[in-house]
Formats: sequence, structure tokens, C-alpha cells
Amino acid sequence: MNFFSSKRVELPKHNPVLAHALKIPALQKLVGKRVILASNSPRRREILQTLGLSPEVIPSTFEETLPFGGFQDIHEYPVATASQKAVEVYERLVTQDPDDAPDLVIAADTVVLTHPMPGLSSIPRFEDDAPLPQDILEKPTDKEDNMRMLLDLNGGVCEVVTGVTIAFPVLEAPGYKIKSIEERTLVYFGQNEESLLAAYVESGEGADRAGGFAIQGLGGMLVSKIDGDYNNVVGFPAASFFRFLDLLIEEEVDFLSD
Repeated sequence: MNFFSSKRVELPKHNPVLAHALKIPALQKLVGKRVILASNSPRRREILQTLGLSPEVIPSTFEETLPFGGFQDIHEYPVATASQKAVEVYERLVTQDPDDAPDLVIAADTVVLTHPMPGLSSIPRFEDDAPLPQDILEKPTDKEDNMRMLLDLNGGVCEVVTGVTIAFPVLEAPGYKIKSIEERTLVYFGQNEESLLAAYVESGEGADRAGGFAIQGLGGMLVSKIDGDYNNVVGFPAASFFRFLDLLIEEEVDFLSD
């Protein structure tokens, strides 16, 4: 009797779902799918891998040059940027190899905004009062600029907003659909000694980070608490993202269909 079959076992060409992933609809639908992360951020990749998803990393070439002033609500900016990234990568990959088009492209953009301290001072006095304007905190230009940012944030609060956009194939033109979400988290800074801020600046960790700090690193010493999703501050709101996928599976007939 021959216990060994000569039949070849065909493994899926793509399988981004890791063995430890929870058996939830969103992740089970992604088994055997080609999933792309349109970002070179190691932090986003690590967050997704921790929760069981290991996409291919193909960074977008979209230059983040959208004018801030073009948005009535500044919270729309990271969503618009993420959408441009997702579309650029999806269209590029379909053009390169139509027979191996992605099933899902994930793009994200995170910005840090100034924010009034929650409380009476941040509540408009009258219903018709416009909300207080918020500014985007860019990456510091140098150590002096980094110190200025941290002094402004010290004892105060900022808002971290991440826009996440996915692109996936559909039958109707242009051949794909995009869907987006945004996540907001408030970050509260302690009343830190100036010497601590200076030591942090000298570490160089905040040099390439929006707002001039990284909460998951040494910058965590500067923060007293957050209100919202910690992973969102790091760069990707994973919990909301997977809930978003589950919702699309229920509502979108074409989403991740075989």
C-alpha cells in the first residue's frame, strides 16, 4: 500500500495571514489574497503583524504635497493623502502585472494637530461660534525647532489623526473602489522639566517624527496620558481598521470576493 500521494499540493501564491491571527471574518477573508501596505513605515508593519497580518510592503511614490489650506476641515487632510497613496500603488501594480493585481491595498497617513486643552476654554461660547483653528505640526527642521515644539506641547495636549484608505478591485470602472476611515487620539503631555525636554531633543528620536516626539520610544516619558487608541498615535489604528473590514464584508458585495 502506498501511503504517499504523488499529487502535488498547491500552496496559495499569496498568504498574508499569520498563524496566530484571530479567526475573525476580516482576516479569514484575506487568506490567500494579495495584500499590499503602501507604506515603508516599520511601525505600521509591526502593528499589523502583531495582529496577524503580514502584507507586502510597496511604498507609494505619491508626494505628500496637498495644500493644507485646501481643506475646510483639517481632519480631511490625512484621509485625502492616504487615498492618493492607495490609488497610486493600486494603479501601478495593476499596470505592471494585470494577472497578479492586488486584492487589497492599505494606505495610511498620520498627522499631529494642535489642540486646545479640553475644558471650558475649548468650548465655543455661542452655537454659531466657529471651532478654534488647528494647525498641523510638521517634522522639526532641526534641534532648535524640535525644542520649540516640545515647549509648546509641554503641559498641553495635541491631537493625532490617522487617515486609512483601502483600494480593492470591482467590476465597474475604473476597476477599483476606495473606502476610508479616520481615527483621532488626544495626547496629553506632562509638566516636564526643560532639562528632560532638552535631553530628549539630544537623543534625536523626534527629529523625523511629526510633532517632534515618538510615544512608543523615549518620547513616552513626556506623555502623561492619552484619550483614544494608542496604536493610532504610533501610526496605525488597527482595531478600527479590522472593524472597518468586517463592516465592508457585510455591506460591499464586491469586497474581497473570489
